Amino acid sequence: MTLFVLIAIGMTLATLALLTFALRRGAPRVALGVAVLVPVLVGAMYLIVGTPAALDPDEVRAPDSLAEAVARLEGDLQRDPRQPEGWLLLGRAYAGLDRPDAARDAIGRAARLLPDDDGLQVEYAQARAQADPARRFDAEAVRILREVLARTPDHQHARWFLGIAQRQAGDDAGAVATWTPLLTQLDASTAATLRAQIDVARAAAGLPSPAEDTATSPGAYALRVRVQLDDAARAQLARLPASAQVFVIARATDGTPMPVAVQRRAPDAWPLEIVLDDGDGPMPTRRLSALDAVEVSARLSATGSADRADGDLESTSVRVALPAQDTIDLLIRGDD
Repeated sequence: MTLFVLIAIGMTLATLALLTFALRRGAPRVALGVAVLVPVLVGAMYLIVGTPAALDPDEVRAPDSLAEAVARLEGDLQRDPRQPEGWLLLGRAYAGLDRPDAARDAIGRAARLLPDDDGLQVEYAQARAQADPARRFDAEAVRILREVLARTPDHQHARWFLGIAQRQAGDDAGAVATWTPLLTQLDASTAATLRAQIDVARAAAGLPSPAEDTATSPGAYALRVRVQLDDAARAQLARLPASAQVFVIARATDGTPMPVAVQRRAPDAWPLEIVLDDGDGPMPTRRLSALDAVEVSARLSATGSADRADGDLESTSVRVALPAQDTIDLLIRGDD
């Protein structure tokens, strides 16, 4: 610290000497003013835009405890509150110290600084629930989750937490509709766990199981699909990881991205023949049997994810009038 101060003083004096030497003959009063004002202005500017605390050896020393680290971070944010990363880190530290109210407020400060950061917004909604004595998502948290899903429908954490909030509010049917699209985004084990929660919510809402609904629905029918690979796709399939999956998807023709029916299969038997029906619909409020036409496509996902990614191979979408009697043939093409 002493060396730093001496260097700063030396640089200030050198600058001062040059200025006063140049001004001493032509403008002695100006030279006197410069001699007085420059050190004052330099010191004041450092206090305004500098970091005086950085000269303190205690600030350079690593903190001995989480509490000390939190105290330092609090001081830093008090000096400059425009640090979303700092507020987020402070909020997580408060959570680690079992201070949920403080964690909620700190993460909220970060969320207000970065309103378009989906992950941060979801973490803030979760922090609001954790600060509630009953661990409930309040109206503000629900609003945040819905805004995130409006921007990013495939955001898994937002969809999961919104479903929990809907169940807490007694909207079990809404939770079923919110959670069901997650089934195509999760691995088999996690999807099975979620499916059990969906079944509980479905029963609480008095909704029939998908199999029962398909069997008793007056307009229910099946859509038969056959998927094949061209030679280029077969060659590329051999180089894909074991996590690769095939998604066969039927969507409404109005451009809605959410499928009305979807199945995921391992790419181990070709041609792949499946049957899509109302039981494969992710949304109980919109079923295959209620539409006049759909667009059917198949996608070979290299990662096994329902989200499109580089390296995926797809078929051309086929428009099908419903009900369809014939098998729909889809050909997944590889890169030439």
